[in-house]
Amino acid sequence: MARLNFFHYDFNAMGSPCSIQLYARNDKSAQRAAKIAMDDVSRLEAKYSRYREDSLISSINRIAADGGQLPVDDETAGLLDYASTCYQQSDGLFDITSGILRRAWNFKSGKIPESKAIQALLSKVGWDKIAWLRPVLSFNTAGMEIDFGGVVKEYAVDRAASLCYETGIRHGIVNLGGDIKVIGPHVDGTPWRVAIRHPRIPGSILQTLLLHSGALASSGDYERCITLDGIRYGHVLNPKTGWPVRYMAAVSVIGEFCVVAGSASTIGMLKEEDGPAWLRSLGLPHLWVNVSGESGGTLMK
Repeated sequence: MARLNFFHYDFNAMGSPCSIQLYARNDKSAQRAAKIAMDDVSRLEAKYSRYREDSLISSINRIAADGGQLPVDDETAGLLDYASTCYQQSDGLFDITSGILRRAWNFKSGKIPESKAIQALLSKVGWDKIAWLRPVLSFNTAGMEIDFGGVVKEYAVDRAASLCYETGIRHGIVNLGGDIKVIGPHVDGTPWRVAIRHPRIPGSILQTLLLHSGALASSGDYERCITLDGIRYGHVLNPKTGWPVRYMAAVSVIGEFCVVAGSASTIGMLKEEDGPAWLRSLGLPHLWVNVSGESGGTLMK
């Protein structure tokens, strides 16, 4: 059997530092696999980024603004099906229509929005206000938006790992801004060491995990936040109230697929005090830390 060499590729995508590490016979094989994976991540970013006027999601939201309807392609339909399932299983807390709340929350401003600004937007939030009958997406309330921000990066991680595997890679790991999927362990069978950052101590590690397989995703209030009068307002917003979650500081979940781990970690944040019990009920390895510094989960040392 030919000796496999280690290759490491760093790149930026979806607003995050990313990397692909893999073992391949030679530079050509490694570059081919990495390029296929990175090109697909770029494709998904171009298709679903709300920051791009020419993206599909921007086209959908222009139709949504008028209360219109449109047919969508199979890939988008799959993401909508998954988002709909997450909405049902989270009792309406995981809601891809809630991105519109960022119009009130500017986390760079250092200011808390007025309640009336949030209330005005809540009338345009709610997956139950949308009629989704595959392949037609209909907006019954004008002025709504959808945002795949809570799904598409994790979906991209899963696809990138799968594409590497399809090119013959059996040992490697994909990391898109902390959302991770293992292609396979190191060549010698040892696991990948993956660090979970501490939500309150910059540069500090909460725990290091050893992963032979599967995926890891984390959600926390540390990425974008406003701290005012000693109170931290993070970017994970409850779609029912329009206000940030106040109980959980960070949640990490391990699953077979990154998209499942990602939605589970987000719902765990949104469940507030019920988060620990809900995470336990999933049966997936997880770790949580609340704003008081208490922690728990099956990944605890």
